[in-house]
Amino acid sequence: MPLFIGIAGGSGSGKTTIARKIKKSFSKGERVIILEMDSYYKDLHGKSFEEREKNNYDIPDALDFELLEKQLKTLLENKPIQKPVYDFTIHLRKDETELVEPADIIILEGILTFHKKEIRDLLDIRIFVDTDADIRLLRRIRRDMEQRGRSFEEIRERYSCMVRPAYRDFVKPTIQHSHLVIPEGGQDFVAIDMIVSKITHWLMEKK
Repeated sequence: MPLFIGIAGGSGSGKTTIARKIKKSFSKGERVIILEMDSYYKDLHGKSFEEREKNNYDIPDALDFELLEKQLKTLLENKPIQKPVYDFTIHLRKDETELVEPADIIILEGILTFHKKEIRDLLDIRIFVDTDADIRLLRRIRRDMEQRGRSFEEIRERYSCMVRPAYRDFVKPTIQHSHLVIPEGGQDFVAIDMIVSKITHWLMEKK
């Protein structure tokens, strides 16, 4: 059976950096994959672009937890999945999917990774990345402007009306479900080394 690692935390907290560092530590033999919860936004093909732009993507209702749970269980059975691909510039799932093969270590990262109990129960290690709000905001501004074609005004409005309230109401409370809390994201090298050591021990026991 694969080892499931869940990484949660606010937008811009450093979840992706940690996931990539863990994966890099096991690049010489073990199969490691990263699943981004952002890929599992609900399909909104029935809505206009203007409606999709105004949609709140930081609350649980925005995510297709049913499909995510189904695909995680498929990977748990060592079977491949067809992961959805999401286009953030137009707020839509693409028609094509991405083939994801089973792996020894599966890392699931996203702001609401621990929100749903059925998904939490599948995770062997649960990590919450607790980074200062100012740092998270600056990282989000840079990412959304560089990678998603958003204007500063759009980012500021969405952060004030949606991102900040959603973090307070839905994301931060899930810290209680974590096994480990990492401050300041991917810069906490001691914490990352501890995680890698724990995973290495698990792999040795598996053999």
